[in-house]
Amino acid sequence: MQDVRDLTAFYDKPLGQLARRVILRHVENFWPDLRGLRVLGYGFPIPYARLFTGAERAIAAMPAPFGAVTWTPNGDKNAALVCEEDALPFPDVFFDRILIVHGLESAESLRPLLRQLWRVLAPEGKILLVAPNRASLWAQVQVSPFGHGRPFSRMELDRLLRDALLEPARWSRALYAPPFDGLSGSGTNWERFGRKFFPGIGGLHVVEAAKSLYAAATPKLSVAQVALKTAQDLGS
Repeated sequence: MQDVRDLTAFYDKPLGQLARRVILRHVENFWPDLRGLRVLGYGFPIPYARLFTGAERAIAAMPAPFGAVTWTPNGDKNAALVCEEDALPFPDVFFDRILIVHGLESAESLRPLLRQLWRVLAPEGKILLVAPNRASLWAQVQVSPFGHGRPFSRMELDRLLRDALLEPARWSRALYAPPFDGLSGSGTNWERFGRKFFPGIGGLHVVEAAKSLYAAATPKLSVAQVALKTAQDLGS
């Protein structure tokens, strides 16, 4: 597993700076204004801290195996901390927005983590998840953190979120530039070209999900199915 030193080193390189710019644009398209909201960044959100500007409070939570880095945000209600993925140290329904970057692919156990994130999310809150796309080159080579850990298909992410009572609402793909060390720039042309000609192979899934308060109901059997099942039970 990579740690904060590896992640910091990646974002210091031209390829990491390109990835950061691309991801920031996508996240800001989903969430253009976080003023007055309580925001949690889980995984390694430090490169994306500018998103938290104006938030009522912002917490950067890094899983214990990562370690931690110094973060000096503005405001006495902001903090960075190390935590266990199955025991987030926050009250129930506390955060309005949760951004997850480098948090899902490295998780030791996905379901407990997602249930913890569900627990601390406010009833009207939203989660924005950035995770490697299994069909992309970024998931296959290890020049970036997105090539380490577990990649996902859209179907897998959809199922994981729904199983954790999180309802996927909006999807996007990002990072169409190839993961070549030394590649730099804004990535805008790569994004435009990739979305037009190769929409399925973007390096990352970006998905927004809302909190669901109720599990999906199990479909009821029809009268005919009940009668047939009863007859079968009696005959056995």
